[in-house]
Amino acid sequence: MAATKKEAKAVDFDKIKSTMSDPYKNPLQIVDENAKIVNQKLFDNFSDDQLVDLMKKMVWERALHEQTMNFSRQGRLGFYAPTEGEEASEMGSVSAMTDKDYLFPAYRDLPQLIQHAASVKQGFLWSKGNAIGNDYGEGRAWFPQIIIGAQYVETAGAALGIKKNGDKDAVAFTYTGDGGTSQGDFYEGMNFAAAYQAPALFFVQNNGYAISVPRAKQTGAETLAQKAVAMGIPSIQVDGMDVLAVYQATKEARDYITAGNGPVMLETLTFRYGAHSSAGDDPSRYRTKEEEQPWFDKDPLIRMRKILTDKKLWSQEQEDKLVEEYKNSFKEEMKAAEATPKQTVVEMLKTTFEEPTPNIKKQIAEFEAKESK
Repeated sequence: MAATKKEAKAVDFDKIKSTMSDPYKNPLQIVDENAKIVNQKLFDNFSDDQLVDLMKKMVWERALHEQTMNFSRQGRLGFYAPTEGEEASEMGSVSAMTDKDYLFPAYRDLPQLIQHAASVKQGFLWSKGNAIGNDYGEGRAWFPQIIIGAQYVETAGAALGIKKNGDKDAVAFTYTGDGGTSQGDFYEGMNFAAAYQAPALFFVQNNGYAISVPRAKQTGAETLAQKAVAMGIPSIQVDGMDVLAVYQATKEARDYITAGNGPVMLETLTFRYGAHSSAGDDPSRYRTKEEEQPWFDKDPLIRMRKILTDKKLWSQEQEDKLVEEYKNSFKEEMKAAEATPKQTVVEMLKTTFEEPTPNIKKQIAEFEAKESK
């Protein structure tokens, strides 16, 4: 595939692409599903501390998923989108960003939001519908978007704002799934960012299904990464079960963007092991065990566990202790979330707009009168 003008300008990003036989058909990989290092040069970029840190974050996310599912079954949370299986894609990408960057998450991106700007308590409050779950103080993040693909437009706008403000070391980044690439907002957001060379990083977490609709029925495109080429945006596929590949691709993409080269899109090939959401989805109705098993064999925690164990940096005892610590902390965060006062109708109305409209002012007065009785 011929290089676009913007791809030719890439310096850092081309270092990644040069290691790939085809950036749209053979995903970037550093450690394969057998825990074999297949790109020693890129592997050597990571210190032992970095390897352990990335593993800890994936263990944290897996533990968060397991405990959150327990809370959901107990009726203590509202909507929750499971993340088991996507730990490498999510932790590898968010770990390569900085606190100067602006995150626009989708509803499956609570782990990245918590790592970047929020607390676990806020994540639980968001799920419970409490407005405090959207208050991140000085954290550079927006609330998780429920409307599929809408965060791409928001990200493009924020990226243009970053550029207009002259901030040379900040990026607006966002996520959607494979289903989100069928939305108009996906194309509009990327086209806008490309037209204005805005510093945006777009992630497509291709987990194979948009609820029950397989990726093959979403689009006639051979890959999702190549959709960005038509808009003049460099892009590659990444093994989304390889946390090191995701981290390295994200880091190089961010360096490319902050050098003033415009936006980048990364497609991570991953898989959600469970249901689409906690709202009653049953994946056994549209996925077979034969289809799922190869992805279980690619579990990102298994391959990193093997790498770290061989380097004598990890043990099962260490991991079990971490999981217990994480889950106990999540239980405390849930207690704190449950102790948080619920938002009143008046508070909701007063914060809907910076300046309440005439009809909302009338409603506020009516509810305040009721509350005073």
